[in-house]
Amino acid sequence: MTLRHQIIALAIVPLVIAILAITAFITWQSADLTRDNIATFEQNMLKAKETEILNLTHLALSAIQATYGNAGQNDQVAKDKVAAILNSLDYGEDGYFFVYDYDGNNIVHPRQGFRHGQNWLNLTDPDGDKVIAELIATAKSGGGLHQYKWQKPSSGRMADKLSFVVSLDKWHWVVGTGVYLDDVFAQTAAANASMRANIKRTFVVVALIAVPAVLVVFTTCMLVTFHERRMADGKLKELTQRVINAQEEERARLARELHDGISQNLVGVRYAMDLAGRKVRTDVDDAAQTINRGIEALNGAIKEIRRLSHDLRPRVLDDLGLVAALEALCFNFVERTGIQTNIEASGFIEMLKPQASTALYRIAQEAFNNVERHSGASRLSVRLWSQKGRARMMISDNGSGFGDGKDGAPKQSGLGLRNMQERMAHFRGLLLINSDARGTVLTAMLPKSANRAANQKAEVA
Repeated sequence: MTLRHQIIALAIVPLVIAILAITAFITWQSADLTRDNIATFEQNMLKAKETEILNLTHLALSAIQATYGNAGQNDQVAKDKVAAILNSLDYGEDGYFFVYDYDGNNIVHPRQGFRHGQNWLNLTDPDGDKVIAELIATAKSGGGLHQYKWQKPSSGRMADKLSFVVSLDKWHWVVGTGVYLDDVFAQTAAANASMRANIKRTFVVVALIAVPAVLVVFTTCMLVTFHERRMADGKLKELTQRVINAQEEERARLARELHDGISQNLVGVRYAMDLAGRKVRTDVDDAAQTINRGIEALNGAIKEIRRLSHDLRPRVLDDLGLVAALEALCFNFVERTGIQTNIEASGFIEMLKPQASTALYRIAQEAFNNVERHSGASRLSVRLWSQKGRARMMISDNGSGFGDGKDGAPKQSGLGLRNMQERMAHFRGLLLINSDARGTVLTAMLPKSANRAANQKAEVA
């Protein structure tokens, strides 16, 4: 996976996961709350139905109480009168009272006359419940509620019914009434359907919000990525061109040094040797002096070669460390420019990685070149110290500076300063530059990560 794809994934995947998690939580919470409400609603409806049939049963018992209480066990006239009263107690198309004896024979059934006088003790509903037998057993045990399936008069279909039955023990009768529950279940089903519709609407709303949000994030990430990539490509091209220019400048400098210095010295040595040879052949007295001048010219060429090699890579940095290398750099700088230079390294602990030491040395080398070429300074100082295990280097001069006078910021960032900053950035360090008309102060700060590991320190020691 490329970096661009990783950035897009890191931007979009957490957003999608968060949206899905929030949606799932809201949906679950809403569904759970709705189910609880529906269950409570259903229970309340059933309680209301139970209260209704209890009240109706008590009303019917009150209507027959006088006749039943004064009748005997085999008073057929009283039985017919009570049956007629119960048969007339009508409270709607599906509301009626029924009466069975203990043997299962139907005595009263206003809505289904074909049941009158028949025995229904073995009648079962679609669920296998022996309805009449269960109603008789419930009445004998003191009365109560029983739920079963029964044909609904208004629709002719089987529906759930809740009945309350009591017994008239003197006559061995079971009296009861009931209500059908299909309307309760219909309202519950409607509530469930409404819940599912609400959940679906919630998903639609979340989708309408989430999809554009994801698209916006995706588009933004793509635009930012493309923009950063173009900038990075531009900076890479610029840096590549700078490296090429720096290489060409270094080659040109070496070519000039070789042509103007070493080459001229070697040509002088060759002429001196030729002249000395001719004088020796002709027994001229000053042949030895000519040879000495050739030796001096050769010594100059050797010094020039050493200077060039020192500029390219000082061996003292590898052999004796950063402090010694900077001291040699200061000595050569004084010898070359005459600018008063001093170095202080009393508080510095030599513990940097070789690459970090090289970086500080190159920064100092570049700073010295800038002072020599541009500052017009008469004094230069270098200070090395360690602060809580972190290497610090400060180079200051009393030259004209190159700031614009606002916060000490440089007017422009040349290749040398950019190279310094990139060397420090490689080690996650900082390069602070403060420059004004009174001079320039350059401070390089390296982190602890630029130090050698403990085992490396032991090997060096």
